[in-house]
Parts: sequence; structure tokens; C-alpha cells
Amino acid sequence: MSDIFGTPRPRPEPTPGGVDKRRKVLVPTLVTLAALLFLGSIFTSVWTDRLWFRSVDYSNVFTTVIVNRVGLFAVLGLLFGLVVAANAWLAHRLQPDTLPMRRDDPAFRYRQALSPVKRPALIVLAVVLTVFAGSVASSRWETFQLWRHGTSFGEQDPQFKKDIGFFVFDLPWFNFLSSFLFALVVVAVLVSVFVHYVFGGIRFAGRGPRFTRAAQVHLAVLVGFGVLLRAFGYWLDRYNLAVNGSGLFTGIGFTDANARIPAANILIGVALVCAVLFFASVFVKSWVLPGVGLGLLLLTSVLIGGVWPYVMQSFQVRPSEPDKEGQYIARNIEATREAYDVADVETEDYTANTTLTPQELNASAESRVSTRLLDPTLISPAFQQLQQVRGYYTVPQTLDVDRYKLGDDDIPQDVIIAARELDLGGLQDSQRNWANDHTVYTHGYGIIAARGNQRGEQGEPVWVQKDIPPVGEIETEVPPRIYFGESSPSYSIVGRPEGAAPIEVDIPRGGGSGNDGAESATQNTYDGEGGVPVGSLFHKVLYAFKFAEPNIVLSNRVNENSKILYDRHPRDRVEKVAPWLTVDGDTYPAVVDGRVVWIVDGYTTSNSYPYSERRSLRQATDDTLTQGSSQAALPTDNVNYMRNSVKAVVDAYDGSVKLYQWDTQDPVLKTWMKVFPGVVEPRSQIDQSLLEHLRYPVDLFKVQRNVLERYHVTDAQTFYEDGERWRVPEDPATPSGQPKSLQPPYFLTTARPGQEDPAFSLTSVYLPNSRQNLAAFMSVNSEASSEDYGKMQILQLPSDTQVPGPSQIANQFSSDRGVTQALLQFRQSDARVLNGNLLTLPVGDALLYVQPVYIRRTAEEGSYPVLQFVAASFGEEVGFGQTLDEALRVALGLAEGSVPDPDEESSGGGTGGSGDGGAKTTQEYLRDASAAYSAAQKALEAGDLAEYQRRINQMNAAVENAQDALGQSDQSGGE
Repeated sequence: MSDIFGTPRPRPEPTPGGVDKRRKVLVPTLVTLAALLFLGSIFTSVWTDRLWFRSVDYSNVFTTVIVNRVGLFAVLGLLFGLVVAANAWLAHRLQPDTLPMRRDDPAFRYRQALSPVKRPALIVLAVVLTVFAGSVASSRWETFQLWRHGTSFGEQDPQFKKDIGFFVFDLPWFNFLSSFLFALVVVAVLVSVFVHYVFGGIRFAGRGPRFTRAAQVHLAVLVGFGVLLRAFGYWLDRYNLAVNGSGLFTGIGFTDANARIPAANILIGVALVCAVLFFASVFVKSWVLPGVGLGLLLLTSVLIGGVWPYVMQSFQVRPSEPDKEGQYIARNIEATREAYDVADVETEDYTANTTLTPQELNASAESRVSTRLLDPTLISPAFQQLQQVRGYYTVPQTLDVDRYKLGDDDIPQDVIIAARELDLGGLQDSQRNWANDHTVYTHGYGIIAARGNQRGEQGEPVWVQKDIPPVGEIETEVPPRIYFGESSPSYSIVGRPEGAAPIEVDIPRGGGSGNDGAESATQNTYDGEGGVPVGSLFHKVLYAFKFAEPNIVLSNRVNENSKILYDRHPRDRVEKVAPWLTVDGDTYPAVVDGRVVWIVDGYTTSNSYPYSERRSLRQATDDTLTQGSSQAALPTDNVNYMRNSVKAVVDAYDGSVKLYQWDTQDPVLKTWMKVFPGVVEPRSQIDQSLLEHLRYPVDLFKVQRNVLERYHVTDAQTFYEDGERWRVPEDPATPSGQPKSLQPPYFLTTARPGQEDPAFSLTSVYLPNSRQNLAAFMSVNSEASSEDYGKMQILQLPSDTQVPGPSQIANQFSSDRGVTQALLQFRQSDARVLNGNLLTLPVGDALLYVQPVYIRRTAEEGSYPVLQFVAASFGEEVGFGQTLDEALRVALGLAEGSVPDPDEESSGGGTGGSGDGGAKTTQEYLRDASAAYSAAQKALEAGDLAEYQRRINQMNAAVENAQDALGQSDQSGGE
């Protein structure tokens, strides 16, 4: 600032009072805005959740959860905050009449700082502790409800003779209360000590602290309550031994039963005596008795609770551990098998022959014909390219396997199926805007399905459902629009005013893959029951805030008839309406009564089943599919009890969710049905049409096979020696250069030994712990409509056999001369050879390995894998052909002409035989081998793999005969 002559004028100095005034206004304003934003976000989340639950008719779930969370927050949070604040207030009220005033005393300085703000500080302390403790308590609403509504298991644990339900439902809540209340006492003691110190109740002078009488009584009573809670903790510790691991196994061991449990009983008594001595300080003006009691408790806990169990474990148990721990290991084995529902698994010895007679081969024809050859992990690009229709449609990276009755056949057939879902990433950049993403491209259309055991002339899938509108053998009664699926947009806004033209892209016209856009499609307006009405201004503002998108308020496409669809993934919807379920990572589509639905398996779990071994769900279910984006990984929860208790169905059009009781004996599910009455429908409500598409859940099977790696052993001595442990093999189909992971289980239609009719099954194999040969084949009946559903069987191979495992078979396939010759022309061109899933099937009394081989031309745009060949193996023999039957006959040496006719050989009927009708010479055998090789090369050029393999077998036989003839000649010459 300057005057008219340009001379600068001095700026007026702001008064300190003005600065303080602005600060006093600014700070409360910022705090108020922050509080409003925080409360606004909470309100938005809660209110939109309320609207969502109401839209799916599960308002009672929302209400129950909110009431429980708020109730626990209020009761336990307020209890914590008010008790601590009350003790702080009491400590202040008990201050002595005269206070030291020395300025070098830290207590004096604290007192000067706190005195002006005593009341606000006390209020802030209470609020902070209430919020913190209430948040912790509200997160344990599930534990509280399980305790409140716990159901009896009808079985007692062998140590305490208590019902299993006590450990599963009651003990977790008691443990939480014990730790929560003990933390409350500790915080109250610390706060009270601080207040007493600041306001003169505790003084440090001379050789130690000095307490006023009032401070002594106050703190003694608080510590006494703390010691009482510790006695309660010792009582719980005895039961916690049954659900905690001791290193060797989970559950009570010899030392636990004979040292730790008696020690806990003694410590309970000592703690009670110690608490009484602290309470006696109310009448005795001394710390001597409480100090003696506390010292006795500490000494007892060290000697009896620590040293005694250590000495027993080291000098009594460890030298004779197998004998001492035998009965406790048996408890662990029995409980673990029961908790994971594998107690009834059938284990049979299996010889696993590596040869089959022609009669056995023909007898197994039905099983071979139904063997699934299409690999769900490799066939996705073929579905995408051949049935995508438009670039904005997609299918999952890994497809699903289901069963359908096709045509006039009453026997269900394996079908590879996928929903044709919307993929906004497939739109061109010019099409990407808010209106298109959220109001125009809103849904997918139809399913794509192919026979699992057939290939087209060029190796392409054989469709049973294709195109838009859909045509095929799987009928849909309503247009199969996919508004709720695994790839649906985060949210879509649907619905138009009365008389307005529809804008949602529905059925593309014109065919082909070009000309993406609405101009080449018919439009539709969503008229389903799903979705939250968003026509009112209040709802618009709520969802604009929720999705951080102002267009929800500003756009005229959001009208009075609009609905917003969100939380559209089937897994998310099931997890939201049933927050107490753990949901399987493999959600699959099915057509039921003409409607496309998603089927989701739900599990009830616990980590408190006594004596049962804990497993990490993520580690137990980790394999090739979960390593990528094929299947969702389960949480890292450690559990020791698991049941497939619920089958959930999510409608792909209206998003409705139905939960059906599946395991009618599960006490955990029964408990949750008490908490949420009417949410889970009884099993009797499952229609037959839905039952035909239910299957054994993949993740449960993975957890069970993980458990059975060790717990297939039921003898305690053998279990302790741990020499019979199995392991799941690595996936041999993993492409080179990628990290190896476990082989996933496979859905197959196969017949068990002794069964005539093949059944839809989920299968896997085991290897010995340190070797690559096969140890066992595991399967479980997966046909939900069958009486044998869930029946698990293990075919255990003798330990002295050397049946090759998957990696060894994969090496045989890759190194076999016939296979390498057949694939040489593709590897030398621009094609890529892809090995499909390596399947293991029991056939007769043998094990058959089958692997589809796909060819993908990498140089062609839009190329996809086509099924060209099938490799098969019994033992060391490898067969290769364009069909499984061709490959199998070659592997068994049963292909026409591959086995010389003994009568022809003896009569000299073979071509090129010696003129006298005797045995051929070495030169004649070599000429036969050369002729067979030439014929094999011609067959390879013609693409006739069966003839090629037959000629190769003839060549090998001729070479072996030539070597034998040469050896006989050398022997004759020597003589």
C-alpha cells in the first residue's frame, strides 16, 4: 500500500486478539466439517444397506445385525468408558486435604495442567474409551449370538464330559468377556494410579511409594477384581487346552491332562485366596497380606504352571512319547475326521493293474464315452471367440462343469457351461462415458454350453446352447438376460418413464464381431423385481455420495421409475444376506425351470471344535485355479470344523437370493437359523429341477483332501511315525515359466470299482510324501439327487507298487516318440501346443490317465485352442489319437494290425517272410521296419493318427524282432 507520492505506507499489524479469534473460529469449523463427513458417510452406508436389504426381502437380517452391533457397542462400550471414568473421578475425589506444592515435583506440574480442564478431559477420556471398546465389542456380535442361541451337538468331549456345543458356542464368548473385563480393570487401575499420583494420593518419598488410606483401599479393590478375573481365566484355560495345539497335535495331551489341568485347578484356588487378601486391605492398613498373596500367585504360576509341565514333558513324556500320547493322538484323529466330515470315508486297497484285456476294454466303453475331454481352463477362448457375438460380452477364464439331460437321453451328460456376461472393458474408447457405462450397457445375455465329451470336426466345441437369441438343447422360458453375475458393472441404473423409448442394449443384430454399438442392437427396459428405487431426490443424493458420482443427481436418465442395481456378484449377495456363511470360491451358472441362476455353496465353520486340527482355508484351497483369476480365494481363516450347510441360489435376472438348508444335522446351522428365523428355507423346498444341478462343493473337497493327506491314517502309532503321509501333486498342465501350484480337483463322470453305472464325481489323486508315484485316488459322489451323494472313497495303492504319478505321466507323454512326431509339425509352425487337464480314472481294476491336447495358432488374430488329440496311458504304454478310443487302443496294443498274429508268424504268412516258411532273417525284419516307418510318415502327412501309431508299433516290433534274430545268430555262431 502507498500514498499518492508512491511512498509505501506501513501495513497495520494485526492484533493478537484477531489472530486468536480467527483460530477459535477455524478449528471448530474444521472439526465440525470432519465430524459431519464422518457421520454422513456412516449414515449413507447404513441407510443404503437398509434399502438394499429391503430390495431383496432380507430386512430382518439387516435389523438383527444392526441391533446386535449397536447393542454391544452401547452396553460394553459404555460399561468400559463409564467404569474407567468413574474410577478416575473417584480417585480425584479421594485426594488428600493438603497437596504438595513444590514446583520441582512432576505431579505438581501435571496438576497445574489438568486442573483447568478436568471435566473436559474426563469426558474426552470416557468418549474415547467408549468408542474404542464399543467398536471391539460390536465386532463380536456373531460370537455373542452363537453363545446366546447355541445348540447341543449331542456328543461329549472325552476329557471334561462336556457337550461339544460348549466349546463351539460358549467358550469363545467366555474368552472374550474374560479378556474384555480384564482389560477394563487394567485400564481402570492405570488411570486411577495416575490420578492418585497427580492429586497426592500416591507420593514418592524415601524408599518407595506412599499411599493414602483412601488410595490404598481404592486400588486394592480394583486389583482384587482383576485377580478374580484371572481366576476365571485359569478356569477357562483348562477348556482352551482342548482347542489349542500342543505342537504334536491339537487338543489335550498327556502333559495337559496330568500337569497343566491340575496346575490350573491349583492356580484357581491361589487366585481366589489372593483376591480375598486384596479385599481384606479394606480393613487392614497394610500391603503386606496382598503382597504375600500376589507373590504366592506369581510363584505358583511359575513353578506349578510352568516348571512342572516342562519337567513332565521333558523327562516323562518325551522319552516314551508314542506310548504316552497314544490315546490322545487317537482323540485328535477321531475329532478331526468328524469335524471335517471325513469320518465315513471308504478306503479300499486297489491293485491298479496297468494292462486290460480286450474284453475289459469293451466293458468299460460306456465309461470312456462319458469321459469329459474339454478342459474348462483352456476352452474359454473358444467360447469367447465363437460365441462372444460382440466385444462387450465375455465369459470367465475358467468355465464350469454341469450336468444336463440332452435331447431324448434320460442320462445326464457332462456339459461345459458359461454365462455370456457384460464386459465394459470390451467397449471402444469412444463409447466409454457415464451414460453408456451405467444406463445403456447394463446386462449380459444367455448362456453358452458345449458337450464335455465331444469335439467338432476341427476340434471346436459341440454346442448345446449358443447364439443370441439362444438356440440349442437347453431351453429357457424367459429371455435369459444376465443382470447379476460375476462380471457385472459396479452399478447400473435401469428403468424409463412411461412411454419413453428403451435405451438398454439387449439383442445385438447383424452377427459378426464388428460394428459394436447400440445402433446394431434392439433395446430393452429392465422390468424385474430387483434393484433399489432411486427416483426420489433423497435417494439420488444418497447414491451420488455412495458412488462419488454427481451424475446420479444431475442426469435426466435417473427418473421416477429408475432402479439402481449394485452388489451384483452372486458371492457378494449371498455373503451380504448371510454374513455368517463362508462362501465357496467357485460360483457356477445353471438353467433351472427355464431361468438362468447362479448356484453358490455356503459353509458354516468354527475354530473351536475340541481336539480337531486347524487348517487355513486359503492354504488348504490354494491351487492352480486360485493362483490366477479363475476362482475366488477363501479367506485366511483358521478353522477346525466345516460343513456345506447351505445351498444358495441367485437369480441372474432379478438378483433374488434363496438360501436352502442342505446339512440338516449341522448344529452350527441350526444355531444361525435361531438367530435369523425364516432366512434359510428347509431342504424339502428344493425342487427336483434345482436338485439335478447341485453338486459337491469344490472348496470343501479341497479342504477335506488336505486333511486326509495325513488323517487317512487312523492308527495312532502309525500316525505318530508319520511315514504314511500323502500330498497333492503339482499340476503338470501348468505352462512352463509359471510357478508350480497344486493340481485342482476335477469333475468327472466315472464308475467306481464294483459299480456298473458311472456317476458324476469330484476327483483327485495323492502321491507319497517324498515320491512322484501314485499313492491313492480319491473321489466323492457329486450327484445331489443320488442317495450316495457325498459318499467319499479312497482307492489306496499298495506301497510296493510303482504306478506313475501325474508328473511322471506328463513326462511320458512329452517324451513319447509317437507323440513328439505327431506334434512336430505344429511345433515347427506358428502353432502352440497346450496340454489340458491330466485326468485320472479308474477303469476296471486299473487306472487310466487321459490328457486332451489343444492346438492354438498364435499368428492368427482371434485364435483359440482347438481339441486335436487325446493322449492316454496305462502304466508305461502311451497312446495318442484323435479320439480317446483311438488313443486307448494304441496304448493297450489293441489297434488293428499293431499286434502280430501268432498263427501268421508261425505259418510264415507275414509279408517279406522267408521262402521256406521259417522265421524271418534280421535283414527281412529290418526291411519290415523301414517299410513300416515309411507308411507311418505317409499316415502322419495325411493326418491319420491311428494309422500312424499302428505303423510305429509295427516298426518297433520289427526292430525288436531283428535284435532277437541277431542275438540268436550270434549265439549260433558262438556255438
